[in-house]
Amino acid sequence: MKHIKLTVAALSVILLITSCKKDPNLVTTTDPVGAPIIVAPVAPPTASTDSSIILGNPSGASDDALDTSNFLMRELYYAVSYNRDLGRPNWVSWHVVPSDYGAVSRLEDFRENPNLPSGWYQVTATSFAPYTTYGFDKGHMCPSADRTSSPEANSSTFLMTNIIAQAPNNNQLTWARLENYCRDSLVKRYGNELYIIAGTLDEGGIGKYGPYSTLDNGRVSVPAFVWKVIVVIPSGSGPNDISNVKNTTRVISVMMPNDQNIGTNWRQYRTSVDAIEQQTGYDIISKVSPSVQNVIEARIDNL
Repeated sequence: MKHIKLTVAALSVILLITSCKKDPNLVTTTDPVGAPIIVAPVAPPTASTDSSIILGNPSGASDDALDTSNFLMRELYYAVSYNRDLGRPNWVSWHVVPSDYGAVSRLEDFRENPNLPSGWYQVTATSFAPYTTYGFDKGHMCPSADRTSSPEANSSTFLMTNIIAQAPNNNQLTWARLENYCRDSLVKRYGNELYIIAGTLDEGGIGKYGPYSTLDNGRVSVPAFVWKVIVVIPSGSGPNDISNVKNTTRVISVMMPNDQNIGTNWRQYRTSVDAIEQQTGYDIISKVSPSVQNVIEARIDNL
């Protein structure tokens, strides 16, 4: 399989992306107040219970530190293909079930990931210049609100290897509304489980104060597009989830510009898995039988 390898243009200024809480109606952003909350690590789910990439490893990422553009990180609450030279994830994959939703508040503890190989540049919450200058959010791939069952689960989503430079209108409106639809309708209301893969494509986004290709002196690439594939299956499918992905399985796929001018209706950005694979070079749900893939990857969701 051919993997797309993106390039990073250097800038001479230090830039900043800031955190934001997503509001489905308003776009407001403030600089962080006070010191971040750091949660002491505890034992996460065991490897045997990690279902983050049961449907496939889209880019064939490996845990070999020499694979700098496609390094696999199993955070157990989700999995990441990380690109060292772009300073951002290629994709993040996770599994959502009703029990993932609890009463834990958003922790806001953005921080570097200590599990990166020794010597790799660490993107941190303070690596960038003010948000008020450059206007990009610190946008989650695996969202904080999908991991509220425990402080440890929520805290894991604030590792900077799960974060991208995201245009505020994309992050807070269109992307957020798709996330809310997944949580509120597909899981909480209808009792489904979701397998979700979210990723980035190309370089050059438009933030609140204009276009940028990179942040942090060229060490963090701003994606031009963000994409997501959501596989919807009945809740409680258990260890045979792959066999429960059938020709009739609903798959929602979107490709959105990382742009302040984005429309607010996520449905207008629906596409097929095949189209995303063609643009990224990935094989997104490779563990599903080829005959089923041929059907569900070609279909564009219309519900």
